[in-house]
Amino acid sequence: MNILLIGSGGREHALAWKIAQSSLCDALVIAPGNPGMAALGECRNIKATDVPGLVGLAREIKADLVVVGPENALAEGLADALASANIPCFGPLKKAAQLEASKGFTKDFCKRHNIPTAAYETFDNVEEAREFLKTYSPPYVIKADGLAAGKGVAISPDYQDAVAEVEAMLGGRYGPASSNIVIEEFMTGEEASVFALCDGETAILFGWAQDHKRAFDGDTGPNTGGMGTYSPAPIVTPELLRITEAEILAPTMAGMKAEGNPYKGVLYAGLMVENGRPRLVEYNARFGDPECQVLMLRLKSDIVPYLLAAATGGLKNLPAPQWHEDPAVCVVYAAKGYPDSPLTGSVIRGAEQDFGPDVTVFHAGTSRGEDGSLRAAGGRVLNICARGKTLQDARDKAYDAISQIDWPGGFYRTDIAWRAL
Repeated sequence: MNILLIGSGGREHALAWKIAQSSLCDALVIAPGNPGMAALGECRNIKATDVPGLVGLAREIKADLVVVGPENALAEGLADALASANIPCFGPLKKAAQLEASKGFTKDFCKRHNIPTAAYETFDNVEEAREFLKTYSPPYVIKADGLAAGKGVAISPDYQDAVAEVEAMLGGRYGPASSNIVIEEFMTGEEASVFALCDGETAILFGWAQDHKRAFDGDTGPNTGGMGTYSPAPIVTPELLRITEAEILAPTMAGMKAEGNPYKGVLYAGLMVENGRPRLVEYNARFGDPECQVLMLRLKSDIVPYLLAAATGGLKNLPAPQWHEDPAVCVVYAAKGYPDSPLTGSVIRGAEQDFGPDVTVFHAGTSRGEDGSLRAAGGRVLNICARGKTLQDARDKAYDAISQIDWPGGFYRTDIAWRAL
């Protein structure tokens, strides 16, 4: 098969790493890719949002499958354009991708289909939002309706801070993404990430993990796109998975199909778990980042048959995916200033050495300097991932690798997987 992978981050590097191992993959082309992915396939400098350019590339390489990594490509309708060109695509059509692209859409969908989630209201008016806040007790959860690169969520400790967040978001902090906002009740409990592959008819579980959203140790600081993750997570029990399938995933698949938007691709369910019961925090229409990285390290099965079946149908005919029992940990090495104003351009040394068979470094936001040096080119820059016999062993290996990387311009959390250790 000729496979085209869309994206340039750590999630896509992990997918490229796994796809390249498949006996079914004859050629892997990545658009636009990054320096780490260049060793796995041919990188083409076409942006993930350049829909005509990507469709043209898929035709040029005679792609048998296009795998879409980032959410912005889906929101731009890349899957729709590929469907019109009769090219199989792993990723939902634009209307189905609303499950991620619009938080208001998802909350309303959950209400229609009795899917457990937090109470909420949506607003486009500051005064109305301000009055609504008075009916809730702190802390307040305020979310931009649209895509904001993982940054469009604020948890305000008091009314004054919540009003300021409302004014900032509706005032254009995230551009069109926050022209509407969702205010919802604060859910208590422990978060978990559960993934399912979907072909419009069937959904099969495809791994689970726990993410660390806050920037600094002890779950402090601003929300980010994710500072690290680990899998498996003790909070995700067989009973929790059973409830999640029955009460969240199954009604979502049935509801989307009934409403004329059958869902294909990967569906990420961000859950809040309290007393063994899950409630939906959010849906993502793609693999989580950095959850994808630990899933790829733990996935024993060839991934390509599953991606192809999700794109073309027949997931129910495949065996359940097989997983390595060894736990995996991912530590995000981010540029100083992330998530607000990350400092780019600094030189990174030592990240491309061989750290041994159990450690893999995925590039999330890197570029090459004219002198060939590796440089920071984003907020989350490197993902240092490791598998080990125990979770502690995997974590020790990841942090040992980080200690060998010389990058004064970066920072990372030192407590990834603390809930399980």
